[in-house]
Amino acid sequence: MVEIKQFVDKPLAHFGYAFVSNGEAALVDPGRDPKPYLDWIQQKGARLVAVLETHPHADFVSSHKELYERLGATIYINPRVQAKYPHQPIDDRQRIQVGSVQVEALFTPGHSPDHNSYLLYENGEPLAVFTGDSLFIGDVGRPDLREQAGSIQEQRERLASQMFHTIHEVFAELPGYVRVYPAHGKGSLCGRSMREETVSTIAREKQENWAFHVREKDEFIRRLLADQPFIPAYFAYDVHTNIEGAPPLETTLVRVPFVDTLEEEVPVVDIRAHEDYLAGHIPGAINIPDIWNENVETWIGTFFKPGDRFYLAGYDAESLLKYLRRLAKIYYEPFVAGLKILTPSDLKSQAPRFPIEEFQSAPHRFTIIDVRTPAEVATTGPFFAHAINIPLDELPERIEEIPADKPVVVHCAGGYRSDVAESVIRRLRPQLTVFSMGAYVRVLRPAPADAATTTTTSIV
Repeated sequence: MVEIKQFVDKPLAHFGYAFVSNGEAALVDPGRDPKPYLDWIQQKGARLVAVLETHPHADFVSSHKELYERLGATIYINPRVQAKYPHQPIDDRQRIQVGSVQVEALFTPGHSPDHNSYLLYENGEPLAVFTGDSLFIGDVGRPDLREQAGSIQEQRERLASQMFHTIHEVFAELPGYVRVYPAHGKGSLCGRSMREETVSTIAREKQENWAFHVREKDEFIRRLLADQPFIPAYFAYDVHTNIEGAPPLETTLVRVPFVDTLEEEVPVVDIRAHEDYLAGHIPGAINIPDIWNENVETWIGTFFKPGDRFYLAGYDAESLLKYLRRLAKIYYEPFVAGLKILTPSDLKSQAPRFPIEEFQSAPHRFTIIDVRTPAEVATTGPFFAHAINIPLDELPERIEEIPADKPVVVHCAGGYRSDVAESVIRRLRPQLTVFSMGAYVRVLRPAPADAATTTTTSIV
């Protein structure tokens, strides 16, 4: 009997998989750190024989090459990827054996032009399908990430058309009882309207997933292309890294040094809690706190383009190394110039705290910046009249749009993004007086009856 294990990386909303059968194991779309997968396989007394890659991922880096080099596991991937590492090409309807089960490749383009899904058979009957970024729970993969990355570069309209055929000619033909195991869940930037569940079935998706109900191709394409999330700067870089294969994780982490002095022109990322940042920080530091449920990796990969150097600063070595491992999931550790343990003499700048009472009594005296996404604002409406909507990912490029005639108050849906935005504005427009509303937004925002709002769901 086959046993399937799902591994969840909540900040990136990434799902990787392992399955074992008769002493042999395979992985599907594993993350950068192979240890959790290998520990589970060892507990099952199995031997890793295969790594199945659905496509070159944009939002995280896989450990496939390291697993080949360490254990000799065969990497299987669609030949259209033109992968640069040793691998076994596997194309549509070809099968491999793992223990007593068979795995059949299904060519499922749409999110990317070189995408495979993998249908698992037990006792000759289809059991589960690993859908990668093609079919999600409640949605399908976005088609706009491969116009400037990968061996095959496709226009989004053509990929959206391919996704239409993938949904209606591949997935719709599978038995309804087949379990659906996607590579991402709610919160991922690879899709738009995923549900909270992490596992589904073909029958449930045919009933509840919008894509199965749109039978007219032009309308499908229109809906798929509309209102997709932003694309972080690191996405194309990770596609290329996954095609080349990343070096072993531990060998790159040890190359990042601890430093006492900082190069003046290299930015600093302060990883401490926002309260600590307000009390004292390195002048010009950006505050991206290490909070597990928040998407630290995405914001680092948004504000810093691949190749941009930056420091990480925090209170102790343990927290800095933990943060570094998070950045390694997107292969950003080569860009970390050093790890700085902060001392009292480093904390030369302080930031004023949000004057909640003054804001409550006279909000018109402040410029309010809403850093939520346009989709969030459209769904819930503005929280405050006359707020200027500048999404956090667009803030550096649109920084000059912020008026300088009043103090600035920043808000988001829950507090994290506005805290980050406050530090970004302070670095890029140091002449401004800027406050983050932080978690106070939950208290200060108008009630739904007054503002026609509903509970806000943050994308990241």
